[in-house]
Amino acid sequence: MTDAATQEKTGLGNYFIANYPPFSAWKPTHVPDALAALDRPPRPGTPLGLYLHIPFCRKRCKFCYFRVYTDKNARDVETYLNAITREVELLSNTVSVGDRRLDFVYFGGGTPSYLSADQLRGLMARLKDLMPWDEAREVAFECEPGTLQLHKLQALKDLGVTRLSLGIENFSDEILSSNGRAHLSGEIYRAYGWAREVGFDQINIDLIAGMVGETWENWRDCVRKTIELSPESVTVYQMELPYNTRYSKELTVLGQEEAPPQMIADWPTKRAWVEYAFAELKKSGYEVSSAYTMVKDRRKTQFVYRDALWRGADMFGTGVASFGHMNGVHIQNVDTWEQYVEMLDRGELPIGRALPVTDRQRLIREMVLQLKTGHIDSDYFHGKFGVDVADEFRDGYRKLESEGWLKLNPGGVELTPAGLMQIDRHLPTFFEPQHQTKRYA
Repeated sequence: MTDAATQEKTGLGNYFIANYPPFSAWKPTHVPDALAALDRPPRPGTPLGLYLHIPFCRKRCKFCYFRVYTDKNARDVETYLNAITREVELLSNTVSVGDRRLDFVYFGGGTPSYLSADQLRGLMARLKDLMPWDEAREVAFECEPGTLQLHKLQALKDLGVTRLSLGIENFSDEILSSNGRAHLSGEIYRAYGWAREVGFDQINIDLIAGMVGETWENWRDCVRKTIELSPESVTVYQMELPYNTRYSKELTVLGQEEAPPQMIADWPTKRAWVEYAFAELKKSGYEVSSAYTMVKDRRKTQFVYRDALWRGADMFGTGVASFGHMNGVHIQNVDTWEQYVEMLDRGELPIGRALPVTDRQRLIREMVLQLKTGHIDSDYFHGKFGVDVADEFRDGYRKLESEGWLKLNPGGVELTPAGLMQIDRHLPTFFEPQHQTKRYA
């Protein structure tokens, strides 16, 4: 097996595949298709989820590519919470909802924990009146450690949050500060202790391999400290440089398409760091859940949000610039604060662009996303799509098998350890020709 990325530097653009077809194929001209999808009943048996984008942050990280705001006052926050509640209200009255109950709810950001306990109580009370989640299998909530207090965590527990995701990223104050993170290491331990004190039994810790300033010595220390905290799951991302991050803009000004190694480690180094983290976590009793995540116990620690989406669930993506999928149509909201609020003030759904997805594209989407779990179950795809994936994608599988990234077996596909660590760079193998060379985002 040869690694074509041996000298691969971290270049500008998206590396990780989150959807298919690529976001760059989604267009404003397809907004009528999105509205039509909302106006028809769902496919029988399709789970429904709700994603809420809370776009406020204390600081903007230098590697952040999300739509976030650091300059909004209390009145602005209230305006936004009213707008997102109005959006959920409009969606709850569509034909696509009917009597469906939410299977999962996910509060993402930005920083959902930026909101005060009172704001969270008010928002969640209104949302539950519109789309109850009493029967949801998961209510996940992203947190920045420095925004948490004991009473806020108690409020989240009381409001039905089942899984906390702590955006720790690193334990070094120097690295956190130089990369623009708002929290420091002392706040990590304080927040984690409070979360355990109020009874959260599903805590995920996020780490990022390859933040500016990272070294082997520090990375080993981060992994050790994570294991000492003993969270139920650990998600390890690798630093990428989408075009709209502060780091990417700095490189663009300098006329550079790649980050120098002294700035951000190359991909082989970042993969080596992830491999090390996974190996150490495995020694401590964790097992692989995906190419990014290790869990203590698969039976108790589930990622409903992730697994449902990777198996074709419908999801309302609410909030400015948020992504979703309904009734065979990819949907993204408008990406400016002003347009988002104005459209909802007029009683209009704030859809900015969309893309109808063909049955074959649905098949490709689920297949490539499920490859991130490390294996493909042929029976699942035969039952849902009526196809033998081993035959349907034989050329792609054979190519990757010959290079040592996966193995075909009677039940489906199994990635090799090396294939799991860099599956995203191989997923375009299965894209349709018109998307092979298209910019991803």
